[in-house]
Amino acid sequence: MAMDLNRARKCLNEFEFSTLFIEELGWSQPASRQLLPMTCKGRSFMRRQVAQLAGVVVLEITTDDGLIPDAKIRAELHKEISAHHHENLLIFVDEHRTQSLWYWVKRQDGRTFPRDHVYVRGQPGDLFLSKLNSMVFDLSDFEADGRVSILKVTDRLRQALDVEKVTKKFFSEFDVQRIEFTELIRGIDDERDRHWYASVLLNRLMFIYFLQRKLFLDGGDEWYLQNKLVETQKEGRDLYYERFLKVLFFEGFAKPQDSRDPQVNRLLGNIKYLNGGLFLIHPIEQRWPHIQVPDRAFENLYTLFERFSWNLNDTPGGQDNEINPDVLGYIFEKYINQKAFGAYYTRTEITEYLCERTIHRLILDGVNSPGIPGVLPPRQFDSIGDLLLNLDASLCRRLLHDILPNLRLLDPACGSGAFLVAAMKTLINIYAAVIVLQRKVFMDHAVYNSSTD
Repeated sequence: MAMDLNRARKCLNEFEFSTLFIEELGWSQPASRQLLPMTCKGRSFMRRQVAQLAGVVVLEITTDDGLIPDAKIRAELHKEISAHHHENLLIFVDEHRTQSLWYWVKRQDGRTFPRDHVYVRGQPGDLFLSKLNSMVFDLSDFEADGRVSILKVTDRLRQALDVEKVTKKFFSEFDVQRIEFTELIRGIDDERDRHWYASVLLNRLMFIYFLQRKLFLDGGDEWYLQNKLVETQKEGRDLYYERFLKVLFFEGFAKPQDSRDPQVNRLLGNIKYLNGGLFLIHPIEQRWPHIQVPDRAFENLYTLFERFSWNLNDTPGGQDNEINPDVLGYIFEKYINQKAFGAYYTRTEITEYLCERTIHRLILDGVNSPGIPGVLPPRQFDSIGDLLLNLDASLCRRLLHDILPNLRLLDPACGSGAFLVAAMKTLINIYAAVIVLQRKVFMDHAVYNSSTD
């Protein structure tokens, strides 16, 4: 059963969690929908089952004051609930059902490690849906008697929610994998070329990993790379690089579907053509035509990747437990010899500050004017905040159809693209605010007109 992204997104955005789990994720009806009271630290709570499967329950938790409790109280509530339902997922919801915190606890070596994920109504939800997709169950997951193993359910929860924070720990683990990966490459006698080719392969694989976690590959297969590795191993060991990855790189992403051999399309599945240089044959591949990489190199790498959440969605409310383009920029430039290549990573807060100062100024310069008597009113705003708070219909149109589309940004020393990513985020935030406010202006205008008719 494949999750229907549109229906799942609607359920998530409307906080219809029971429908989401039962109809889209394939879980079972709750044993009881009764509201049960709880108390903790002088506060009152209500819990209600949303869904269940193989003894694992999903509970929605609300509070008497309408606020999501802090980490200490969440831990206490989880402890009390675990006495009744040992394996559980708790969804804390605020009074207005606009904010939710999904709370799951990992148990390892006698210790507990809480994992929480925030979803706010109105967010695109693509990142969160990519996590939930790991919790989908279909008929193939059930035994002949209609049962499913509790270990399988808890493993799916772990895959979806057990993400680790991207800190120096991740980079140190990644660097170890990069060194091991490099050492396993055969067919390149020059050490410098071998190290550089390891970087080329890692860049390609991390880019593809983003795509698969966004469900963009072969009809939404979020484990595309791993599944193809298993398929090639059925034919024999150490065939993955030669028979699959090279075909994916140079035939799949590098050519339109109608230009590929039908056998290639059958091997790769539904893969879109990407018009970019990342998947063209690299000079190192031309110089060393007999490169070999064993399966073990990819198995080790994917084991590391699977422990993290891969995110292209930089909307507000994100946490530091997700690998996004900013983190990749840090990784790429960190392991390059900086003195030799002149590559340096500019921290996110610096790039965002510089982009905001520059882009905001450009927008204000485009908007502010002395005006034209009888034609155009004067406009003088000191900040983007003042501008957004004083938008009217004509200014919205001017921003969306004239000023914003005509902005041009250039990063002449582009390395990992950190500045361009920051610029994109700055523009997305402004576009989103203008569009939302434009709708409000339109609705207010419509209400006013209907009231005066």
